[in-house]
Amino acid sequence: MDIFSRYAPFVQDYIYQQGWQNLRGIQAAAGDAIFNTAENVLLSAPTASGKTEAAFFPILTLLDEQPPSSVGCLYIAPLKALINDQYQRLNDLCAGTGINVWRWHGDVSQTQKRKLLRHPSGILQITPESLESLLLNKHMEIPSLFGDLRFIVIDELHSMLRGDRGAQTFCLIERLARLSGCHPRRVGLSATIGDPRAASQMLAAGTGRQTLTPKVADSHEVWRLSMEHFYKDPQQAADDLEKNTTVNAQPDLAPATDKAPTMTDPGMAYIFEHTRGKKCLVFTNSREECEAVCQELRAYCAANHEPDRFMIHHGNLSTAFRQTAEEAMKDDDAMMTTCATATLELGIDIGQLERAFQLDAPFTVSGFLQRMGRTGRRGNPPEMWFVMREEHPESRAMLPELIPWPLIQGIALVQLYLEERFVEPPRTGRLPYSLLYHQTMSTLAAGGEMTPAELASRVLTLSPFSGVSQDDYRVLLRHLIKIDHIEQTENGGLIVGLTGERVTNNFKFYAVFQENEEFSVHSGSEELGTIVKPPPVGDKIAIAGRVWVVEDVDREHHQVYCHQVKGRVPAYFGDVAGDIHPRILERMQQVLAEDKSYPYLMKNAVARLADARATAQASGMLEQPLINLGGKMWCLFPWTGTYEFLAFERLLRRKCAKRLGLRGFNSVRPYYMEFSMDATAEQFFQIIKEEAAADFDPLDLVFENEVPVFDKYDRFLPDELVKKGFARGVLDIEGMRRCVRRLVRQFNKNNDNK
Repeated sequence: MDIFSRYAPFVQDYIYQQGWQNLRGIQAAAGDAIFNTAENVLLSAPTASGKTEAAFFPILTLLDEQPPSSVGCLYIAPLKALINDQYQRLNDLCAGTGINVWRWHGDVSQTQKRKLLRHPSGILQITPESLESLLLNKHMEIPSLFGDLRFIVIDELHSMLRGDRGAQTFCLIERLARLSGCHPRRVGLSATIGDPRAASQMLAAGTGRQTLTPKVADSHEVWRLSMEHFYKDPQQAADDLEKNTTVNAQPDLAPATDKAPTMTDPGMAYIFEHTRGKKCLVFTNSREECEAVCQELRAYCAANHEPDRFMIHHGNLSTAFRQTAEEAMKDDDAMMTTCATATLELGIDIGQLERAFQLDAPFTVSGFLQRMGRTGRRGNPPEMWFVMREEHPESRAMLPELIPWPLIQGIALVQLYLEERFVEPPRTGRLPYSLLYHQTMSTLAAGGEMTPAELASRVLTLSPFSGVSQDDYRVLLRHLIKIDHIEQTENGGLIVGLTGERVTNNFKFYAVFQENEEFSVHSGSEELGTIVKPPPVGDKIAIAGRVWVVEDVDREHHQVYCHQVKGRVPAYFGDVAGDIHPRILERMQQVLAEDKSYPYLMKNAVARLADARATAQASGMLEQPLINLGGKMWCLFPWTGTYEFLAFERLLRRKCAKRLGLRGFNSVRPYYMEFSMDATAEQFFQIIKEEAAADFDPLDLVFENEVPVFDKYDRFLPDELVKKGFARGVLDIEGMRRCVRRLVRQFNKNNDNK
């Protein structure tokens, strides 16, 4: 029997109503795996390929044939917006079937939640943080809620594979299964899985099942892609700004500054012109940049006496602002452009978007693919325009400042996928002590008094903690008793202490990702969103793409009151960390070294790349990783990823500094390091070779008296675990050693050829 015939009648009717002539490859393959095996399933296919339907058509069929006595399918997604979007789609699919679809997150009413608790059934959609809250606060309800759970669907699985939030999700799934006595199958969905084998292993951890990854023939992908470069002043890399005519160029390109204000940033003017009359997204890499870009584009509207056509969407905005932007994007008649961060990177269907812009390069190939995948739905090819911006290098600028790193990184990201289909693999090998604290406190707060052995059996056996020893756990528990996060009762049991209760009783406890101390911003009765570090009364702040004057700051209740004014001002929401894979830096080096053109580069980008290549080749930085900048000043180009680079920095400063006479160290991570030293180049490479090869403890790379707090709950850990987690779980020591060996070989080869 073919897969379509196996579907429940209401699923077949839905397919007819959509006007689909046949099933897509991923849908047929998923149906075969879900219907005909009892294994976990990983569905990896491009954005808008029908993965959600591929998973839910067979799942809903099975739930319809044998209705569960509890929630039958748990759907976990990283964003509330994605849940809200899928909620509507699943409700349409399940209309009239008797299969209920429920949501559980902070914006869902208590009335709806109580209905679910009274009559658990169907499909429950939830974020990891809300699932944490459910396990902690509704501990006794878990068996009745999930006793007959058959499937757990994890959407955007790739976003769960490189940090604590994903590990938290897998902890919660295992805890839920144990509490409810169920043994559900797991189904992972993603458009960007870099290492299917590693992802399959992570998806299956703790289930006792294998993971099937259906093979689907690659469909021919057509992209509309361009990349342009701008200096932040009128003089550009190309001699003139005539109409762009490169082979790949979109046919409707116009001069970049034809109607924009004269004293503007040409890159912003380019975006302003090429979003007119279209529905677009403008992606930035930080909330601060998102606010600045939206302010500037709105200023262009005012200068041109045009209606405001720009909206904004990021994680610090209020729900009302985000939903307004989402609804406008779904309106096919609203020709609006939304400035956004990663909050719109994931799989929410935001209508018929024509074009995505990306300011500078994202950190990952996965991020590039996800962002481009927001466009190109409903039969049109995905379309992304990269806009790279930089200041003109000063006349006295040293070598590394002459390289347009974002432009080179953007080319490397695109080429890695085009040439190798490379996407970042899961990140393994970490010692997640911060998450260990969190799950310990959550388990104890939910379950009440436990013996140390019982607590360890519930927490240490969770798959993300397979690398944590019992000795480490004893150190943690003793420390938590000492600081009153855990209290030991007279009979030797453990309960949450008074200090610990203040942590677990706060709604921010549910999340394991790092948060800044936030202040809620209000203008009259309207909530605008949140900021960190509010300025004094009378100063200006930027939020929701506009500028506001602070009227009052209530620090006790974390409230800021303001009113709107004209103008522009920088925003600040906290630091943004980059996680750049070594393959990206290696490909960046190749971009500078190769004599190759890329058909998606526009006129200025072609000229700027040629200039950068000439600079790189003339300097010798491509053949020689250590370049003398004059006198005793040197620059090192390791061409490796963030965590290897960080380990290399510390090797130099902790192990090599005295022997090298190192001083004045400056690092632009992960591109280059500048420093002064007394050693020659030959001595430098001999010393780093010896020190990297030595059998040292990674803890030696932690500075004296340094406690490198890296994750959210590190501040509650004993210093020895914080240091150990950083040295052995964050720093990539083996990757650094490979990098050193490569650089030494490169130096020796270059010297031998002289």
